[in-house]
Amino acid sequence: PRPGIRRDGRWLLGTGTAAASFQAGAAPSTATATAHPDGGFTVRIAAADIGTGARTALTLVAADALGVAPERVRVRIGDSAFGPAMIAGGSMGTRSWSWAVKLAAEELRERLALGADIPADGITVRSDTTAAIGALAAAERHSFGAQFAEVAVDVTTGEVRVRRMLGIFAAGRIINPLTARNQFLGGMTWGISMALHEEALRDRASGGLVGADLAGYHVATHADVPRIEADWIEDPSPGDPVGIKGIGEIGIVGAAAAVANAVWHATGARHRDLPISPRRVLMAGAPDA
Repeated sequence: PRPGIRRDGRWLLGTGTAAASFQAGAAPSTATATAHPDGGFTVRIAAADIGTGARTALTLVAADALGVAPERVRVRIGDSAFGPAMIAGGSMGTRSWSWAVKLAAEELRERLALGADIPADGITVRSDTTAAIGALAAAERHSFGAQFAEVAVDVTTGEVRVRRMLGIFAAGRIINPLTARNQFLGGMTWGISMALHEEALRDRASGGLVGADLAGYHVATHADVPRIEADWIEDPSPGDPVGIKGIGEIGIVGAAAAVANAVWHATGARHRDLPISPRRVLMAGAPDA
């Protein structure tokens, strides 16, 4: 239906969609994989798990490459003595680290297949992805997504509520569905916060930020977050032995745009500035109540 005609009492209803794209790069990293006489394995890489589940993902990557159960693999991270590795950021961390871990684990598996005895201090193999990444053909590599939102807009107060949101993503091979889904949901949650609540304001007299802490800077709370769903299609990255792409940012990319398009569908008014606050909604106008 055309904008501004769907109603639920004093609420105008609208739906919107937006496309999402975020670069899916990889940076050189090093890793070691060690086989121990007791049948266990230790993987070392100077990675950082900042709550994204990287440690779990790297354990699964190593176990798959070694052909063993994840319970037999211990992953140690967060130590610069392990050699250079990509930082956590830019949707590049887990992809970069997994590449190095897989190469080390596969080479170790080949060594063990030769049947050599494992000494007391183990057998260690080191990988470095610098040459492999440098040899990749120059090309744009991205994760993609499509996001859909349904909103309700109060014609009397200008309040916008997101009722439902769905994101579908093509982000390479998903290593851990549980943590991946949570990252997608988290990104969309912050996209709602960006669309409707967050605003950086400066005091004209002092130049300082007015909302410099969470007491004054409005972010989405549980009451602001609707039913959010995320799903994906397998889209392995060519040229990458693991086939994964970064998912840290793709969840937020299209979320605010989907909400803004839904507000337009509900009210017939376009919003080019964020957040879409009640004041801005009322100033933009809406169909007669």
